[in-house]
Amino acid sequence: MNLLAFFQSLPLEGRAVAMVGAALAVALPCAGSATGVGTVGRAGAGLLSVDPGKFSRVLVMQILPGTQGLYGLVIWFFALTKLGFFSGTIAELTMVQGLAFFGACLPVAVGGLIFGIVQGRICAGGISLVAKKPNDLSRSIILAIMMEFYAILALLASFLMLNQFQF
Repeated sequence: MNLLAFFQSLPLEGRAVAMVGAALAVALPCAGSATGVGTVGRAGAGLLSVDPGKFSRVLVMQILPGTQGLYGLVIWFFALTKLGFFSGTIAELTMVQGLAFFGACLPVAVGGLIFGIVQGRICAGGISLVAKKPNDLSRSIILAIMMEFYAILALLASFLMLNQFQF
């Protein structure tokens, strides 16, 4: 039995698989963002215990890993709109269509999880730089934005793939 036949034999509807993909598109990036923001928060709390005047710099660095969760939310909303969730009539999908829809949600789901965590580590390192050289905040932000670029690519990939579905 090949993989396609296996998935077609499952007692699942394609729309259920598509909904799981949409759920993962928001859940995994939010988990990555929460982890990243938490990492930066711990580093920031250490700096602020020594120098409370650097709060605005710490806040800027802590916000950056949170963007992955927003990207996931955008794709979740777009995916549910494509499925007809908000209009009250969810599209009937074959298992193959559901799997394709699920796959279209994966770039932002997996990317958001990984990028949120990694960007949090980068921003925590940036806080160490700001602790020693307060005027180097812009350099820390540039380092973090390099990771943001790839998160935007994952967002774009999911958006473009989901945009191809017409139900």
